[in-house]
Amino acid sequence: MRTAQSRYVAHVLDRYVTLPGTLRRVLRQDRRTALALYRRGVRLDVVHNAFVLAVARRTFRSDAGRLEPIRCLQYFVPVVDELIEEPPLPEYLDYLKSRLINAGVLPPA
Repeated sequence: MRTAQSRYVAHVLDRYVTLPGTLRRVLRQDRRTALALYRRGVRLDVVHNAFVLAVARRTFRSDAGRLEPIRCLQYFVPVVDELIEEPPLPEYLDYLKSRLINAGVLPPA
């Protein structure tokens, strides 16, 4: 039977590799980062919201030049920290998700 820790890490990594702009593979460093998030007690919804916010910022930025791929899960940690410190309104995150879905960046929920 899988532990809560292993389920959390697997869930975060499964979500991470499906995000646009990632390398679509898991590195050893990504496992360590997911484990660190678990040990910090970061809720999954905060991690998911960090994914949405970071992907939205990359997608809808004013300078539409080509970006380098997101190479590791660590890229999202500052956004996780930002959301913990100043949680946005749930409506704002719903709005971003909707825009990303409408733009074809995220699959419909």
